[in-house]
Amino acid sequence: MEDDAPVIYGLEFQARALTPQTAETDAIRFLVGTQSLKYDNQIHIIDFDDENNIINKNVLLHQAGEIWHISASPADRGVLATCYNRTSDSKVLTCAAVWRMPKELESGSHESPDDSSSTAQTLELLCHLDNTAHGNMACVMWEPMGDGKKIISLADNHILLWDLQESSSQAVDILSHFLNRLHILLLFFFLWKTSWRLQLASSASLEGKGQLKFTSGRWSPHHNCTQVATANDTTLRGWDTRSMSQIYCIENAHGQLVRDLDFNPNKQYYLASCGDDCKVKFWDTRNVTEPVKTLEEHSHWVWNVRYNHSHDQLVLTGSSDSRVILSNMVSISSEPFGHLVDDDDISDQEDHRSEEKSKEPLQDNVIATYEEHEDSVYAVDWSSADPWLFASLSYDGRLVINRVPRALKYHILL
Repeated sequence: MEDDAPVIYGLEFQARALTPQTAETDAIRFLVGTQSLKYDNQIHIIDFDDENNIINKNVLLHQAGEIWHISASPADRGVLATCYNRTSDSKVLTCAAVWRMPKELESGSHESPDDSSSTAQTLELLCHLDNTAHGNMACVMWEPMGDGKKIISLADNHILLWDLQESSSQAVDILSHFLNRLHILLLFFFLWKTSWRLQLASSASLEGKGQLKFTSGRWSPHHNCTQVATANDTTLRGWDTRSMSQIYCIENAHGQLVRDLDFNPNKQYYLASCGDDCKVKFWDTRNVTEPVKTLEEHSHWVWNVRYNHSHDQLVLTGSSDSRVILSNMVSISSEPFGHLVDDDDISDQEDHRSEEKSKEPLQDNVIATYEEHEDSVYAVDWSSADPWLFASLSYDGRLVINRVPRALKYHILL
């Protein structure tokens, strides 16, 4: 099989939630959440064996409801958060909770895709994100560089900052056992159980006419993780998490609903957004009057945009046109002129030629269009362990794993 050939995995149910296991930097692992109204929903732990080009998986039951959003803790491989639907008094509510997977599944012990004989295990509920006073949850974000103890959730028109606190409580189980007629031995079993609770640290609300609701958000890895960007309707907003105050606003960022956004990992003021106007736009948050760059390669709603974590010129997008597009946005990357050449390694003449060449920025272009999906692509994301590998998920439950073309990989590295 060719190294660049896609690897496809099919889920039994429909799905739209995908995330890499962020805290795992050695193994290539993704988490996928399903959407089924009839059966218990599942979280599939997908391990990709890069050497043999095969997928191994394990399945966890998510009995709380159909999963609309999933995110993994950046500090603990076993902890994740989901936004899910549940029915209450004939109303559908979107709730959120933090879960822990079984210890043995955090870093391996997987079965092959065709092994369906084993029974699925269940997730351990750590805590609910109480949204009774705030409305339906849109997404949950973890502090990117933190210890996994700070979470932001978006619920209707509220942005909520939570502290995840861990405490140990002692449970005592007393057993009485008669050894003989004269003596009674009381055996005390001290079982230490870790409990988790969420405390609402601060919050802010959207104010204005109509029913304002957040659709998505992203926590910036820059500025000591004190900034969050959110999308509501056609507007992008930046927030300072210390004061929960708005720091910038891009009105009419898109002609229709904004679906997703992402921060450039290497340029602190650069932000990408996508939406129902079929466009992907790149912004400098210091000057929001117009986008720095606009892509119009998709023919339907763009649901996801993701920067590569290591090489920020590589940008992934997924759309309802069933396509995944990998773009090379080198002109607005952290290395617009490519790699600089060491003066000691080249002659004066070669140095002159390279200096002339370096004055011309490399051209932006579409690297590849991936068409392995037959349904709307609702999620794309990069592996947290391998910067050259990414996954995409379509609504029919098809997960496709692809690689950056080898020629481009070597061009970037060399």
